Amino acid sequence: MTAEDPSVERPHQVGQTVPHTVASLADDLRTLGVPAGGVLLLHSSMRSLGFVAGGSHAVVLAVLEVLGPEGTLVVPTHTPDNTDPAGWRNPPVAPGWWPVIREQTPGFDPARTPSRWMGLIAETIRTWPGTRRSDHPQVSFAALGPQAADIVGSHRLDDALGDGSPLGAVYRSAGTVLLLGCGHDANTSLHLAEWRQPAPRRERTGSSVRRSDGTSGWVSWTDVASDESDFPRLGADFEGTGAVRLGVVGNAHARLMPQRNLVDYAVGWMAGHRGAPN
Repeated sequence: MTAEDPSVERPHQVGQTVPHTVASLADDLRTLGVPAGGVLLLHSSMRSLGFVAGGSHAVVLAVLEVLGPEGTLVVPTHTPDNTDPAGWRNPPVAPGWWPVIREQTPGFDPARTPSRWMGLIAETIRTWPGTRRSDHPQVSFAALGPQAADIVGSHRLDDALGDGSPLGAVYRSAGTVLLLGCGHDANTSLHLAEWRQPAPRRERTGSSVRRSDGTSGWVSWTDVASDESDFPRLGADFEGTGAVRLGVVGNAHARLMPQRNLVDYAVGWMAGHRGAPN
């Protein structure tokens, strides 16, 4: 293996004078206000950070250094490719494929199934020694730290992002949300507010799950229908309350906020902006 030509500037090096490091990222996180010893729910974009010596490995080390031994790091490790193909839109698949996908997709395995579209940092944490992962086949979360078992130990199929999910556990733990290089469209805690609406719209869904004998099988259930379309506007309005700390970590724009404040605000916002419940 040969090194890349150092004279060729990578897109994410633009504007950098030195590489970011574990130490410099940790300093940025402390300046932003990431608390030591608490529960941190992290959503992230590795590319937004710029060039980091050591890549995602270094980023995780920096976050863990700031959280300290009493802190717990939580990330989404969702698997949207293990959903009913009848509902796929980006891109859709032919109806003739649906039975094959349902029958042949390996059942979700918390130890082996990779996340998808959650980013390199989340995947690095998922495979980090000592990490625990919830067993929801569509919207699992992974946690690393002393409160990991409490955060991800229980995750019912029909309460994917509600009070019985890891999101609810982060809420009860008075956790903090960090959006690192991404916007409120990725802010999964807003879904907890959806699940708390008086009569949210519900829908049928399904996934391939791993049975106790090691075989796979398709299961279906009913849960709240999620909708992220207004999350950017909701998030902007929440930022207007002054409850979000804004800063820069590496090259990335960062937003830090108390999850309880966020969810409580979003419950009322959705009730007033989404119309009458169904």
